[in-house]
Amino acid sequence: MDTLSLLLNDIRLSGARFKRAELQPPWKMHLHTPGVASFHVVTQGQCILVRGQEAPLEVHTGDVVILPRGPAHDLADSAGSLQAASAIDLKQHLDSEQSGGVQTLYNISHPQSADHMVSGYFEFDSDLARPLFSALPDLIHYRAMDSETPDWLHFGMMFLNTEIAAQRSAQQAIINRIADILLIECLRDYVDNLPEGSGNWLLALKDPALSAALSAMHSQPDKQWSVPQLADIACLSRSSFANRFGKVLGEPPLSYLTAHRMRLAAWQLRNSNQPICHIAEQVGYQSDAAFSQAFRRIHDCSPSRYREHSRLTS
Repeated sequence: MDTLSLLLNDIRLSGARFKRAELQPPWKMHLHTPGVASFHVVTQGQCILVRGQEAPLEVHTGDVVILPRGPAHDLADSAGSLQAASAIDLKQHLDSEQSGGVQTLYNISHPQSADHMVSGYFEFDSDLARPLFSALPDLIHYRAMDSETPDWLHFGMMFLNTEIAAQRSAQQAIINRIADILLIECLRDYVDNLPEGSGNWLLALKDPALSAALSAMHSQPDKQWSVPQLADIACLSRSSFANRFGKVLGEPPLSYLTAHRMRLAAWQLRNSNQPICHIAEQVGYQSDAAFSQAFRRIHDCSPSRYREHSRLTS
């Protein structure tokens, strides 16, 4: 399996929470999903998006906007509405028990003159996803009318509009898969177009040697990897591999592997009842003491204390 696929498998991507919004001007929405990627797809009409001190962004029919780290932002039909209209708290609607499907956020009397959107956030483990999404820009905008717009966006929008148009069985599951595909396509497109020398660690995915080593570590985190073994997989000398890995990813190979193992272990501690000794084995530690020591260096507490705290706060 290719490295990007393994990274995406690791983050436990499982669709999205979303609402279909039909909005009669004047309108304004607010969304903040810290650490989790949010998105907006305009299926009819247009709007403006404002975040922090950035200039307003115009979003038109067929456009897709993804905010990888879920910063606070506002959408409105016009600049005037940003100042005058009271904001709909979209996060509150998304987290309600009725979220999902194509339930309409607003019912309106003149649908032909309304702005129609599908908005929400992707569901994945934010801790496991942090290295990947921290390497992405603050905002990714695909414009439907851009001459360089990829074919997948046109096909995806056609599929999304067709699915939303009628209530059918398995609609939630299908739209979840569409959401997954839109996110994966955006990530793949971004990595493919990264310029050399950008300083982004995702360039490692375009480097055959580093990508092979990353794939090995992510596919078998329990294996007792050494730098010489990883260098052999990368078809490089030990020193060349270590230097290239450190230059592109910003840390030594085994430091990267340890951090990845600890993220996997933390996920298991939060989401399973497996004994800690079994979790230790799954991430490459034969000794509970060695695992506990490595975990404490990353999370500043023991695995058992981490599990206890996560259950108290969930």
